[in-house]
Amino acid sequence: MKMVKKYAGVILCAAVSLSLAACGPQESSSEKTSSKGSEPVVWEDKEKSIGIKDAVAEFEKEHDIKVKVVEKPYAQQIEDLRMDGPAGTGPDVLTMPGDQIGTAVTEGLIKELNVEKDVQSLYTDASIQSQMVDQKLYGLPKAVETTVLFYNKDLISEDELPQTLEEWYDYSKKTADGSKFGFLALFDQIYYAQSVMGGYGGYIFGKDKDGNDDPSDLGINNEGAVKGAELIQKFYQDGLFPAGIVGEQGINVLESLFTEGKAAAIISGPWNVEAFSKAGIDYGITKLPKLENGKNMRSFIGVKSYNVSAFSKHAEPAQELAVFLANEKNSKKRYEQTKEVPAVPSLASDTDIMKSEAARAVTEQSRFSEQTPNIPEMNEIWTPADSALQTIATGKADPKRALDQAAKTVKGQMKAKHSGT
Repeated sequence: MKMVKKYAGVILCAAVSLSLAACGPQESSSEKTSSKGSEPVVWEDKEKSIGIKDAVAEFEKEHDIKVKVVEKPYAQQIEDLRMDGPAGTGPDVLTMPGDQIGTAVTEGLIKELNVEKDVQSLYTDASIQSQMVDQKLYGLPKAVETTVLFYNKDLISEDELPQTLEEWYDYSKKTADGSKFGFLALFDQIYYAQSVMGGYGGYIFGKDKDGNDDPSDLGINNEGAVKGAELIQKFYQDGLFPAGIVGEQGINVLESLFTEGKAAAIISGPWNVEAFSKAGIDYGITKLPKLENGKNMRSFIGVKSYNVSAFSKHAEPAQELAVFLANEKNSKKRYEQTKEVPAVPSLASDTDIMKSEAARAVTEQSRFSEQTPNIPEMNEIWTPADSALQTIATGKADPKRALDQAAKTVKGQMKAKHSGT
């Protein structure tokens, strides 16, 4: 989701973040004192600690140890670790976005995990790769997510859904009148726009001979990226997207138009399922549409993981706990409480998981998605790329010139901040 990229591969079982109401942190556990000494601390995502309650209790019993669980927004945890870790008040196990793994390793914030290959093989290749830096493992995946298409069944039926983005453009030309709209997306942000640009051959980083992200090979302004940006610009230039959808408030405008029944379809993520349900919208969810070249729109896959703090005084039990929380049994239990589906292929055919329309949609879209790069240089992409896309959306620059400028800025920032690039 958008919040993953700044804060935040093919998979068979994809994340569906439905954010159900959950109980708070396990205070009854945190208030007790372990007979083995001070308590290992787990930072879990907000309103998600209910998902590991039983697993933590079982771990405590098996290891004769008490575990303290604290809820924090997962995108904030890496930032808090920078302050709390050295101060001795940080966690032993935390959650973080996969695209921040490289930065965390470079800064010495998380420990390498010594985990057997049979444990690593429980997860999809893409999700495990998000936790790898220089062929070393630094976390275990607990959930993945990607963007999908939400549509209002009162405005358009499943049988009427356009199959390509270009057909959505034509549909919007017929239906958009300034107060109501057809299709909407936050294409002024690279997190969403890459699904179009990537479908035409644009990419963030190329790959080196070992399959690692290569920051010297930048693809945000190649021919495919420019072609995708030209299509994006048409939606804005032709008045099919409202002016308010550009900029920081764009996400609020987009979501409000959908919940108010003024947009037939939007691109969003499974994190909005609960909010849209509460709004009383009779909606459907499906994968992103194809493009005129026959390729499906590509999207980023975000991976949430369990990682061990480099400042942990309980490194061994912390690793054991991370492995235990992310195993197949506890991954399914966590899904049952949080509706965040783990990246465990063996659960792909689980009827309890796949009966969810959101789970099926994200699973299908994940076939066409790409892993968000996890190297530190990715931090230099977001702002220049977003700035370029906003100038494209507002018509202040043509796509090629805007993307060329973004690439120049990114290269300058990488040279200044990252040695050897």
